[in-house]
Amino acid sequence: MYTCCVEKIDYEEFFNRLQMPDTFNSWFLIAQLHVWMCLVRMKQEGRTGKYMCHYIVYAMWEDAEQRGKVMGVNSLILRRSMKSLTEVFYASIFGYDEGILSDDHVLAAAIWRNLFEKHCNDPRQLAIMVEYVRKQVQHLDAMSGEDLLLSGEVTWRPLVEPNPQSIVKPAFPVYNDEGL
Repeated sequence: MYTCCVEKIDYEEFFNRLQMPDTFNSWFLIAQLHVWMCLVRMKQEGRTGKYMCHYIVYAMWEDAEQRGKVMGVNSLILRRSMKSLTEVFYASIFGYDEGILSDDHVLAAAIWRNLFEKHCNDPRQLAIMVEYVRKQVQHLDAMSGEDLLLSGEVTWRPLVEPNPQSIVKPAFPVYNDEGL
């Protein structure tokens, strides 16, 4: 499942559309957002889901450390960075949890604090991410818990939907000119 959080994401699209620098930190922020969404879904699966959460987070830290080493980060600096990333991760989870349980304003605030604080100049970028998170959580909720636990296979909706109406079920019937 962790692999799906880091290998099935088009980071270049995120970096370009959201005007994020292509750095290790930006990669981590996008990856942790997807990990968090999987954790939200897995926590719905009781004890087995919580067990899966433990391993998703473990895999994330192992991967982050390996990526740092591949990038040639000094081991002392890497340890300090990992400590800082751990603090960022847990603070982000708290904010994202509060946001997903609240309205879009609270979720937008969490996304801004955790993803955009230093570089968001366009509120449309924030709106894109609020919609993205809501549709991903809805998409994950629709997946079979048993299938997720057995396969670990997660799919993701695109950052921006080619047909936005494809994810929204109207709250009331839509009628055309003929009343249908």
